[in-house]
Amino acid sequence: MTQLTDIRRARSVSEHLHTVALDLAESDIPVLPLRVGKVPFGNCRTCAGNACGGRPNMKTAGPCYCPAPCHAWAAATTDPDVINSRLWQRAWGQAAAVAYHPGGAGLTVVDLDNADAITWARATLPTTQTVPTTRGEHWLYQGVMPSANAVRPGVDIKSLMQYARWLGPGTGTATALPDIVRALVVKEPRAIRPVAVPVPAPVGGGECPHRTPTYLARGIAMAEQRITEARSGIHAEVYRTFLAVLSTHGRCGCLTDAHITRLFTAAQAKGETARHCTDAWTNARTRLGL
Repeated sequence: MTQLTDIRRARSVSEHLHTVALDLAESDIPVLPLRVGKVPFGNCRTCAGNACGGRPNMKTAGPCYCPAPCHAWAAATTDPDVINSRLWQRAWGQAAAVAYHPGGAGLTVVDLDNADAITWARATLPTTQTVPTTRGEHWLYQGVMPSANAVRPGVDIKSLMQYARWLGPGTGTATALPDIVRALVVKEPRAIRPVAVPVPAPVGGGECPHRTPTYLARGIAMAEQRITEARSGIHAEVYRTFLAVLSTHGRCGCLTDAHITRLFTAAQAKGETARHCTDAWTNARTRLGL
């Protein structure tokens, strides 16, 4: 009898989560099922290790259109046919909660994890839609931004490329995303310690084929500007810029540690680590045979 009761209870929970998901999808809020522990369902065998190339709009964008609830936040959908599909029905049967993709719904969630974080928010942030959580509150704002964890003690930002657990509509009305929240993910410029990188030895007699030192100076300045003005795909942009600099100046021996440090400094100001810079530089040299 107890086993039958447990089965009925599980079925009731599954049907409730499924209904909630459909209601949210009808309101243009992309949804996905969560397992126990507030974690998404793992990728299927075909998509394991992102072998499929990933979902569109992910950092690892690719041609994957897997019908299973794969790829965490990128699986979130508003399509009722997907939510009602056999694969998703199986997932709802094992689900413990409904999650949604805030960025896909045009929202940003300020996740406040404790009483101190809530006190800070009430004293600092504009009033908006508020949803109680098990440990704190979710403050919902209209607008999207990059997601980030631990932007301050007990505070996470969930918007683009992130999911949040659906805990009900809460109270109040979502207001416009304020600049003070956007500023939470902007990192202060750090003092950059120069990284020693081997400079290619001159080819032939070591004579520089460029007309004047101004040509090199202008090239380095343009490379710095290209990195600084990059809006997305920073890893790829840094690599392409390093490749362009080395293809023009890497064989004559005119690059110095000072030039390379300027490029690394610009890249690290955009969030690249010293290791990423070194790897990108090394990969560019390898590709050019330097």
